[in-house]
Amino acid sequence: MATIKDSVHDHIEVTGVAEALLDTPAMQRLRRIRQLGTVSLVYPAANHTRFEHSLGVYHLASEALDHLGVAGQAAERVRAAALLHDVGHPPFSHNVEHLLYRHTGKFHDDVSDLLASGRVGAVLRDHDLDPRTVADLVAGEGHYGPLVSGELDVDRMDYLVRDAHHTGVPYGTIDHGRLVRELTFVDGELVLAEGNVQTAESLLLARALMNPTVYTHHVARIGKAMLRRATERLITEAGYDAETVRRWDDSDLLVTLRRTDATAGFADRLSTRDLYKRAVWAELSDVPDDLLTADHDRVRALERDIASEADLDSDSVILDIPPEPEIRESSSRVVVNGDIRRLDRQSPLVSALRIAGRNQWRLGVYAPPTAVDRVGRIAVRTLGLDIDGAPISEVRGGIDATLDEFG
Repeated sequence: MATIKDSVHDHIEVTGVAEALLDTPAMQRLRRIRQLGTVSLVYPAANHTRFEHSLGVYHLASEALDHLGVAGQAAERVRAAALLHDVGHPPFSHNVEHLLYRHTGKFHDDVSDLLASGRVGAVLRDHDLDPRTVADLVAGEGHYGPLVSGELDVDRMDYLVRDAHHTGVPYGTIDHGRLVRELTFVDGELVLAEGNVQTAESLLLARALMNPTVYTHHVARIGKAMLRRATERLITEAGYDAETVRRWDDSDLLVTLRRTDATAGFADRLSTRDLYKRAVWAELSDVPDDLLTADHDRVRALERDIASEADLDSDSVILDIPPEPEIRESSSRVVVNGDIRRLDRQSPLVSALRIAGRNQWRLGVYAPPTAVDRVGRIAVRTLGLDIDGAPISEVRGGIDATLDEFG
């Protein structure tokens, strides 16, 4: 048994297959991948890694399994999946994941190949565990899959608390102990037991507050967009293989960006925090519907049009269109008066948070500081945005107005 001191859960005891998996190369790589990617450009202490988060998810999964009375090989499979759930993450976590997906067709939870081969596969088979079954659990499939990846998963419970701890932001504080204790299976479905509507709401509220304050803070988004653009050039212009890039760690990517002529400028800007600035910061209601569903090729074409009219090179304008806001946790199931009910049909808070999410959503256009004004004016016209006054519109309304001190 290994006992590891953790900043969030205190002492974590790692046994069985999980202990054997700890020192595999796939797990050790996670020590070199930041949990929050470019968020550290805003919150300097947000340097925690996927490795420690994976330990936290393993710990909460173990507690949940003990509470649910699950033991033996079934429990070992879930513990292995909990520890391994992030081994498929590319460098900088989610920051370049969608870019790499366009080239590989794989997201971070598609880990069948990783788990079946190498040291990880050998360890799983040595413990009589089928790598394919563990990979299915990582993807949220099977009876216990939702415990690892679902609306009430232990992954979410750990990262909210851990991210709040390392950023110093208090909004991610949840009673994860109660959440774990109140999990139960009813008719084969993972739910929160009777009397836990507020417990489920706390998870929802924490995620809703952490989102604009941490996960989609405008400086983190600009850094992410620049990193994504640089990585795209690395693949399309410098000829690096996307599958290879997918298996790098943060340092591998940054060093390669710095040593490659086509991407060195972006690497220098990211390393020195010499970031682009917001030329446009538009609310959801100001954006044409067809722009919200624009594919990658159209977005790149619009960026080139704006840059050309502004007399800039094409990489000096970045159009950042996030997906429309959703609250995945709102479909969590809770037991109310003996019936299983969806949280969004039981809690009036869900509707309020949906409105808040739409109010906080922003389309961004980013450019070098010296070009912000002219790029903003051209972008508003080119994109057909319904904005009154200045393009950035003084960051109208919403929580963003209180966060400019960080940028």
